Amino acid sequence: MSERETLTASHWGLFYALTKEGRLTGARPFEKDRAPSPNLEDIANLPYAEARILEPMVRRGFLEKRAESRADRGNDSYVPVSWEKALDLAADAIRSTYRDFGPSAVWGRSYGWKSPGSVNNSIALLQRLLNLMGGYIETGNSYSTAAIGTILPYALGMKDPRSTGWDTILEHTERIVLWGCDPLVTNDIDWTTTLHEATEIFRSLKGRPRIRTIAVNPVCPKTAQEIGSQWIAVKPGTDCALMLGLLYVLIEEKLADEAFLSRCTTGWPELRSYVLGDEDGIPKTPAWAASESGVPAGDIEALARDMASHRTMIMFGWGPQRARYGELPPWMAVALAAALGQIGLPGGGIGTNYHYCNGGYPPGTGPQLGQIPSRVPPAVPVLHPWKGSRAVPVARMADVLAHPGKVIAWNGSRIEYPDVHLVFWAGGNPFAHHPDTRRLEEAWRRPDAVIVAESFWNATARHADIILPASTFLERTDITPIGTYINDGIVLMKQAIDPIGNSRSDYAIFSALARRLGLEEPFTEGMTEAEWIRKLYEDARSRSLESGLKTLLPEWEDFEKAGVILYPHEKKNDGFVAFADFRRDPEAHPLKTETGKIVLYSERIASLGYADCPPHPAYLKPYEAYGNAEHAADVAALRNPEGGYLQLVSPKSDARLHSQLNAVTFRKSQIADREICLINPADASLRNIATGDVIRVSSLRGAILAGAFVTDSVRPGAVVVHHGGWFDPQKVEGEALDVHGSSNVLTPDDPASSLSCGNIASTALVQVSKWTGTAPEVKVFEPPEH
Repeated sequence: MSERETLTASHWGLFYALTKEGRLTGARPFEKDRAPSPNLEDIANLPYAEARILEPMVRRGFLEKRAESRADRGNDSYVPVSWEKALDLAADAIRSTYRDFGPSAVWGRSYGWKSPGSVNNSIALLQRLLNLMGGYIETGNSYSTAAIGTILPYALGMKDPRSTGWDTILEHTERIVLWGCDPLVTNDIDWTTTLHEATEIFRSLKGRPRIRTIAVNPVCPKTAQEIGSQWIAVKPGTDCALMLGLLYVLIEEKLADEAFLSRCTTGWPELRSYVLGDEDGIPKTPAWAASESGVPAGDIEALARDMASHRTMIMFGWGPQRARYGELPPWMAVALAAALGQIGLPGGGIGTNYHYCNGGYPPGTGPQLGQIPSRVPPAVPVLHPWKGSRAVPVARMADVLAHPGKVIAWNGSRIEYPDVHLVFWAGGNPFAHHPDTRRLEEAWRRPDAVIVAESFWNATARHADIILPASTFLERTDITPIGTYINDGIVLMKQAIDPIGNSRSDYAIFSALARRLGLEEPFTEGMTEAEWIRKLYEDARSRSLESGLKTLLPEWEDFEKAGVILYPHEKKNDGFVAFADFRRDPEAHPLKTETGKIVLYSERIASLGYADCPPHPAYLKPYEAYGNAEHAADVAALRNPEGGYLQLVSPKSDARLHSQLNAVTFRKSQIADREICLINPADASLRNIATGDVIRVSSLRGAILAGAFVTDSVRPGAVVVHHGGWFDPQKVEGEALDVHGSSNVLTPDDPASSLSCGNIASTALVQVSKWTGTAPEVKVFEPPEH
């Protein structure tokens, strides 16, 4: 039998799934993909991973004692059951929770990246079902952008401003500063799917001598290494100190654009006073900034002059804001761009999404494809009044589970945590993305029931009571838009292989649950999976006809045959310059801020009185920071470790998306059979560590084992364990260890501030030592006992 090709789409791009005799044999990139992902080949192995969940499972203790066995989550065996049994148990848990406690007892946010597909969108399907039951606890913000997404509306009037177009950058920009980001890693993926336009552009910068690139990062990013950027190795958590030193130079050498600051900003006098030391008695000189950031004073002065004398675009990433006081680095970057006076000029200013989903590329001209609606009214009576607040910060999830009734401050409000009795998760793995995994593990044991719809035996599945095995996107047909920001088109994701084991599509799973809950008709609206796919397409086609868009969608039959439609990008959309209208006339085109201008001192934030979020950008040294152990809540365990303590940095991995693909790519992202820890040669020498050694990395919260890789691509005093490694807890010589190396075992589960309550999973203070015993076997990529 000859090999067959089936067009489909993943977070890593469109590709042809190659099959022979019903089995996947490989992946061929889509011909219009500008920079196909190196991870595509691994995707073909995904359905066959050893850690695949092949049939419905129920935790043994839950089968026998229901909620009384909650303390055994994570330490119990599993029993295979029929789909009928698993669905009956799940429906009973849902029904009883709504009957006894109401919707305020249900955690159904189910945060995660799921898989592409607008019908089999597991998160939307779950929320659709729960909304029909009366609702669930809503959340605000995201794990990705809580701090920056909260502060930018204060500073710029928008959570996620559109960035200046790449054509303008390539024509006018002379300096690109990649601050706290690694675009070649994070642009490899997209919330929907991607054609990798920005990846191609970033790689082209190496051949453009007029544009010099600078990377500010504790770790030399993959992007900087590939395109030859200058690397400024700032200490973790000190970005604001470095930017204050730059501002000081701009002020003292009269390089700050005072006319722009006066005309287009408010709060510059207050910030200027802080920079010069009038407010706190500490002038933020380059020497002071050097002592905090580790960047030599001469380099700070040279960078300030270079940025001021060239058209400069600050491409600010999201890494620095996933830290304590995370609102301050992006706000300070806005202030730096404002002082340079280039906001609104072609190729100058600041952009905060160039590193993600092809930010900066002009949008397509066709209609947006929708998804199966999740916002639906209740179809049954709600029996209990709401208790606690209706919405909570998403990254406080473990705190919510652990402390019902707790009251916290959040962006000007006081909210009360509800009392959660049921957790239902689909399309995500909180045991990878949530910090302080051990704390999450304890909080996870508090609800009465935990239901998970999942394809793989990750840690979330291993801590569930009921597991409903979902097929992967390769085992079902769906439809998805191409490009989150730029709307490149629509692709029909055709099924490549039959479902593995006894797995089912998400739509089938939730339709079956709806049937048991008496909600089949309002849930499905009488449509099959295939009919929903066609409906979403026809809805988009109707919008294209009604709105007079340049790109009209073809008839369904023609689209189904072609499998994909790509939208053109109009020339008139090229040349976009962020904030150009505002710069030209701030009065006629005010920003949606409290003053209508760029806000560098916020009266609104000042009125909140938050000690952890001052009313102007500032440098607040985090309580866990390089050289700052005295500010930790309990530093006894970190006092005088061999060689001193180090600062963990946890960036994104180029081998996976959060924890997705770890089941099939773990071997290429490992040393000594576990996650890699990058360590500088000076720090390794002090600890007698060599590449290939198993090392123990510990913080105030827990400890992991990792494989050492000695490299000068991480600055002295810092170590790197990439985010998203699967959690494999074991008892080793009486100590609770994650033997595989999940970085969030080490990171603190505290809010960025009372303003955003965002997560701070990018960093932690750690000890690192050579492991001298026998390294335990990693077992997380094998099915658990059943």
